[in-house]
Amino acid sequence: MPTMSYQGTTAVITGASSGLGEEFARQWAERGADVVLVARRLDRLETLAAELERRHSVSATPIAMDLAEPGAGVALREELAARGRSVQTLINNAGFGSHGAFAEQDPEQIARMIRLNVGAVTELTRAFLPQLAADGRGALVNVASTAAYQPTPAMAVYGATKAFVLSLTEALAHESRGGALRVLAVSPGPVATEFFDVVGSRKAIVGRMATAADVVAATRSALEGRRTPSSVIAGLGNRISATAARLAPRRIALAAAGRALGA
Repeated sequence: MPTMSYQGTTAVITGASSGLGEEFARQWAERGADVVLVARRLDRLETLAAELERRHSVSATPIAMDLAEPGAGVALREELAARGRSVQTLINNAGFGSHGAFAEQDPEQIARMIRLNVGAVTELTRAFLPQLAADGRGALVNVASTAAYQPTPAMAVYGATKAFVLSLTEALAHESRGGALRVLAVSPGPVATEFFDVVGSRKAIVGRMATAADVVAATRSALEGRRTPSSVIAGLGNRISATAARLAPRRIALAAAGRALGA
């Protein structure tokens, strides 16, 4: 299989108004891909789109959409089809977390987290996967987390949603074997973005803080080789800790995660 080419492809990137999503957009556009930028904050998307078009001579399309709303994935696919846009790459990056005891968290915030982190990823993937697979020049990238590798007391729902993303993506990678589409789950540890402002607690930071550029570079490295793995953990320290969590007895991994997260 030849290494991945970005020229002549279009990438849909969710959560593109800041952080990892913004960095995915920058690195894909820098390598010649047209980008569709999806998030709720249209002003930020428009500013980023104008910059990417000016700097890289690509098409950058901002679309304001609340992906936590049911039907958003199909609506996005239909909107792009109406604009005559075909999609080769989907990067499901949008998501958020919270910190604290499950019984004390806002039920609506929990429900919204599940709708965005699980529901939107599933719906968008189902909406675009046939198109991605038929073209085969791009990739499906779902952003999971090192939180996916063990239960996460004090971030119980967030960790569970990311375990879902990891499991779903690895299963889809297996189903897609033999085709040209590259399917990858990328699991970063803590990243210097607005994520922890939303979480509302620095106790959620476990391990060395990476930059968004580090994580996107690790994603590209996994995609651009001759054999794309079904999942990759960004950062050596994160790979070591995730491996230790998988090898340790479940109760020990659980206790260690609880101590680390302040539960």
